[in-house]
Amino acid sequence: MRHATQADLDRLDQLLGELRKYPQLRERKRGSFSRGAHAFLHFHADGDDLYVDVKLAARFERLRVTSRDEQTDFLAQVRRLLGD
Repeated sequence: MRHATQADLDRLDQLLGELRKYPQLRERKRGSFSRGAHAFLHFHADGDDLYVDVKLAARFERLRVTSRDEQTDFLAQVRRLLGD
């Protein structure tokens, strides 16, 4: 498992665009978002699979976001957390 490269993030461009719509989130560098003063999410790759480490509760969780369905499920969790 490695941090996502720019090429990996290109594959997640639509997902990144959706995350950028939330005013509660700040993209500190491409693909790495904070919520307030704290890290909130960043991406990893393992082979052809893409993952997000996201702080949905007290600690970070790793979720697979390779497919469109996985990305939709992930965004639904973010939406619930941020109250949108």
